[in-house]
Amino acid sequence: MTDFINLYETYLLEVKQASANTVASYIRDLRQFDKYISENLHCSVEQVTADQATVYFAWLTNSGKSSSTVNRSLASIKGFYSFLVASGTIEGNPIRAIHLAKAEKKLPQILTGYEVELLLAQPKCTDAKGYRDKAMLELLYATGIRVSELIALDVDSVNIPAGFIRCTGSGKSRMIPLYPAAVHAIQTYMTQIRPSMIADPSETALFVNLSGERMSRQGFWKIIKHYQQTANIQKEITPHTLRHSFAAHLLENGADLKSIQEMLGHSDISSTQIYAQIVKQNLKSVYNKFHPKA
Repeated sequence: MTDFINLYETYLLEVKQASANTVASYIRDLRQFDKYISENLHCSVEQVTADQATVYFAWLTNSGKSSSTVNRSLASIKGFYSFLVASGTIEGNPIRAIHLAKAEKKLPQILTGYEVELLLAQPKCTDAKGYRDKAMLELLYATGIRVSELIALDVDSVNIPAGFIRCTGSGKSRMIPLYPAAVHAIQTYMTQIRPSMIADPSETALFVNLSGERMSRQGFWKIIKHYQQTANIQKEITPHTLRHSFAAHLLENGADLKSIQEMLGHSDISSTQIYAQIVKQNLKSVYNKFHPKA
């Protein structure tokens, strides 16, 4: 089966052009499936039946794997078998008809207004790194853009006089406004700090690392985890936490879903509607905590 998995990995990378992280996840699921059916069911990929595959998914569940993990594994293996059918290796997909219970979709965690202010106050504007980090965090909360979009911003993506950024994600460009504190932090960084940080005068990246090159996802991840610790915020904070908080706070303060959808760059309004659920959940929590008869 190893040869088949290697062929599938090449297909995902070169034909489907899936991301390296996605491919690694699929291949990890397949290798675990291969190991289980070989050691416990004593069969190969060509021989496995729907009943045997069902035994494997039951084993995953009984091992304590979450429903989302089990469903992801099912999707990985289904895709693999579809590839084998299309390539003529096997005649039919033995798990085509297997369907598992839908995973319960967890609502994303958001920060309170106080926690956001606490996080934004952590970078100290006493050196280049502090000014840069302040500008990045302010911009992220001001716009709700993804971390991939943040690090992809160029200098000409920012219109300081108009108070907007131009962001490109999923092949589409959108204009997102900035609040005054974010404008000030970005302008200060761009005019006073960035020129001395860049390694090459022709560098177009808005945010650069200490080597003067474009900031990486991993680099920004470390930055936000550091400030979570210095702020002593117990919630788990990721770059996406500020995106979720941006959307939920706008909705709490009266923004309409369509406008939030536009700023987030969601192609489907259903992706934005999850923030309405968060707001309702928060209202219920406040009610239960403070109403004298709750």
